[in-house]
Amino acid sequence: MRSRIKIEEEHLQQALEPFLRGHQTTAARIGAVQSALEGDGGKRWRRELARWTLRVVPVEVLVPDVYRQWRPVVREAMQFVVLRLSAARLAPKVVEQMTLPADTPAAARLLRFISKVPGLQKLGQALARNRKLEPGVRRALTELENGISDVTADEVRSTILRELGAQIDAFDVQPDTAIFSEASVSAVVRFRWRNPETGRRERGVFKVLKPYVPDCYAEDMKILQQLAAHLAHKPPSGGIRMTGAAETLTEIRLLLEHEVDFRREQATLLKALRLYRSVPGIRVPRVIQPLSTQRITALSDEKGMKVTDAFARPGTPRRRVAERLAEALVGVPALARDRDAIFHADPHAGNVLYDARRDELVILDWALTERLNREQRKNVLLLVLMLLLRDGSRMVKAVENLCAPAAGHDLERRRSIREQVDRCLDRLPVLRAPDPMEAMRLLDTIALEGVRFPAALLVFRKACFTLDGVLEDVAGSSVRLDSVIARYAAAHPVETGATLVSLLSVRDWLALDWSAATMAARVCARTALRPSVWLGRLLPRAGSPEPASSPVDVSTVTA
Repeated sequence: MRSRIKIEEEHLQQALEPFLRGHQTTAARIGAVQSALEGDGGKRWRRELARWTLRVVPVEVLVPDVYRQWRPVVREAMQFVVLRLSAARLAPKVVEQMTLPADTPAAARLLRFISKVPGLQKLGQALARNRKLEPGVRRALTELENGISDVTADEVRSTILRELGAQIDAFDVQPDTAIFSEASVSAVVRFRWRNPETGRRERGVFKVLKPYVPDCYAEDMKILQQLAAHLAHKPPSGGIRMTGAAETLTEIRLLLEHEVDFRREQATLLKALRLYRSVPGIRVPRVIQPLSTQRITALSDEKGMKVTDAFARPGTPRRRVAERLAEALVGVPALARDRDAIFHADPHAGNVLYDARRDELVILDWALTERLNREQRKNVLLLVLMLLLRDGSRMVKAVENLCAPAAGHDLERRRSIREQVDRCLDRLPVLRAPDPMEAMRLLDTIALEGVRFPAALLVFRKACFTLDGVLEDVAGSSVRLDSVIARYAAAHPVETGATLVSLLSVRDWLALDWSAATMAARVCARTALRPSVWLGRLLPRAGSPEPASSPVDVSTVTA
């Protein structure tokens, strides 16, 4: 019996037969499909292609049951992209999908569909960070970290020669003939150059914007903007408030635009270099400014292995390196005395190298960064502390202070926040201190209810979950992000004290004292009012899993 996908392909080929007839080569078939999409019946063909795409890449396969309420949003988004993508970019994808083997998994088909669509690739990479995603889909999306190959070495070399011009001879630059690695928007090429400060020849790497990216990325961002506007006018579906999803998508789009802003990344690298200069065991690549342009970032060539591949055996080195990574990416910015604390927004394993010879971690790719201002850092801290003290009223207040400004509906928003805070507290074991990461999960749950948070906080939450996953990959569950940060703060009492004094007011300190003094009464009252809480959550039962929390990352789910 023929597969359903094969039947769907045959139906589509029959529909396109008048355009494909007589065209044998791939290029000719692509041209024929493009003509069909651009012709008088183009809209009809696009609608047919959108339906066909949803049949061969079913949403039910891509979106697991844990996210089933998001299936209508994903289905709507997939159709929207197919209907809006330019004919010149859509036609090659249609022909490719038609020629793939019938048993090609849906996840692999999705991977091929978003190739050379850098905006969707970045969203796919963000989605792959979610550890609750269906394993097959996550494995396919993870290939976006190192499986992209859509530009030639000659194209990259031409960009380097055109951008640097006379600087090539002035600094005796000799680029390698091969591409070292590729990402969604850039390619990396190693080179040698003469450093006038040292008089020696040194090695470096060029991060080069791919030639097709500016136009394609601009179209991708436009489509995401249109999709956000489209969702904003849709009624709630599956329990999802489309307005909140649209606002989140808009924030993601604005953040992704940083990916092609090389000048911004170069400035950020200089700030990161200053921030980590005095942190032992941490290294940030150095920008080679005379060889950097709007389309090229020249960097020092850093040695090391991907941190998750650096240790063959479990043991102390893994734990030590994992703790150092957590301290560097959360502890250092958290204790920074600057008004706005800069943090790495995409700390996946591919962006962290371990240099065994120097026993140092190298933090790469500073294109996606954000800043938390003092008020945001203060309220995140208060939320975590009040969670530990199980003070629901002050947790609600901290969450409200973190919210983006709302146009009315304050009472509805507060009621929603209060409800989710109560559910969070009811889940906590009575005789065990809660995991402060539960505060981040709480914010995600509240965001899923349509409550908006600033983009910086959204990215900070995503970064925390991404980093938490890397720590587990490196050292297992023995390294907890919250425990590492607590020890780091205790080991740096001067910096910690100065940060707390700058963040918390006298009123905040008094509130913490009162909350600590009344914690026992609150716990007793809550368990007395809810016997099931008292009976079922004194301690997690042996062999039973923790209660399932809500999906982790609203930014990646929306993506």
